[in-house]
Amino acid sequence: MKRFFRQLYINNLFFYALLGIITLFACAFFFPFLYTACWYLLIILASFLVLDLLILFLAKTGVEGNRMMAEKLSNGDENPIAISIKNYYTFAILVKVIDEIPFQFQVRNFEIKRKIKASSQDDIQYFLRPTERGEYHFGKLNIYVSSPLRLISRRFMFENGHMVPTYPSYIQLRKYDLMAFSNNLFQYGVKKIRRIGHTIEFEQIKEYVQGDDIRTLNWKATAKKNSLMVNQFQDEKSQSVYMVIDKGRVMKMPFNQLSLLDYAINATLVLSNVILKKHDKAGMFTFSKKVENRVMAEKRSSQMQLIMDSLYNVKTDFFESDYSRLYVDIKKNINHRSLILLYTNFETLDGLHRQLPYLKGIAKSHLLVVVFFQNTELNEIIHKKSETVQEVYDKVIAEKFAFEKRLIVNELKKYGIYSVLTQPENLTLDTINKYLEIKARGIL
Repeated sequence: MKRFFRQLYINNLFFYALLGIITLFACAFFFPFLYTACWYLLIILASFLVLDLLILFLAKTGVEGNRMMAEKLSNGDENPIAISIKNYYTFAILVKVIDEIPFQFQVRNFEIKRKIKASSQDDIQYFLRPTERGEYHFGKLNIYVSSPLRLISRRFMFENGHMVPTYPSYIQLRKYDLMAFSNNLFQYGVKKIRRIGHTIEFEQIKEYVQGDDIRTLNWKATAKKNSLMVNQFQDEKSQSVYMVIDKGRVMKMPFNQLSLLDYAINATLVLSNVILKKHDKAGMFTFSKKVENRVMAEKRSSQMQLIMDSLYNVKTDFFESDYSRLYVDIKKNINHRSLILLYTNFETLDGLHRQLPYLKGIAKSHLLVVVFFQNTELNEIIHKKSETVQEVYDKVIAEKFAFEKRLIVNELKKYGIYSVLTQPENLTLDTINKYLEIKARGIL
């Protein structure tokens, strides 16, 4: 009986009760001759309620519902959630689906209505976009079923609740997977790069033998030895690429509901996949007050899973990042010349100058690329037409900050440090493009 009342839901119960009471009182005081007719009408209404109750509750299995989704969610992306509903009734039903989605989404009025034909199945799909990594707990799947009379609803509950982890954007990883093999980068919105040089590197000079490529003749060595000498090459060796993520307070700035830190994490995951597909070694670590989440550069089969697991646990600590510790750690642990992509954010030249000695120290032994962000809100102010004196002041200040970002690029270039100044939504594309450019030109 208790279970029965948990499933019973009378649609507009208050309306029916109020209508009945008002009708009876109106008939009793103003239309006495209709009093008997009103009672008959109420009896008919009650009969329909009982009939609706019987046709909904006599069936042991009225409907069956399942929530279908991936084992993990992709952070910052639209994740599809599918609900399959099978109608076992011999008549068409109206269903109202209320899915208890995780509290992180702050959706309190989730409701989907659908009409399902007799003895048929219908699939419902909706999308969720998480904006932070971590555990997301789904509750029960509630399905309210009404017959064509629509007086009573029967509540069915499925899926007793389960936890789904949200990982860095693996949907982006799949999207850009083919970039590792294709030269048609313009299809992805990336500029085409002219590839120069060999995909092999010099090994030694040796005497010419029949069958050697005459294009590799070394004329200086030939003149000295007085016999034909050629350059011998070997396949290009795998190069180490490290992605270093600043997780200090400067990376907590939000953009389109995601923090700059999450944009950097998503880009790191995608770029790691491209690096491994290019037969290079991918590694990563984070830093703030200390260096953490370290994955040494390798190209083993389990490398992507190691990187994904490390990125899943990265959280900002709101401290000011210690670049001196970063410099010491790189000098101690990375012995071979490597490509280092540093994801951080500099807002002013003064902020850069405080860290510049350590960046210059890193750049002496490695190829350093500093990746930092444009302030897109400033761009909106700059391109907006000014109509008041205050808006003119705001525009001048915004242009000053935007100009200072460009000065930072020039300052880094002065010391042989490469840079990528990008908007958060273009971060993944721009960093992939910079890696492929360095790879193609043989700068490393």
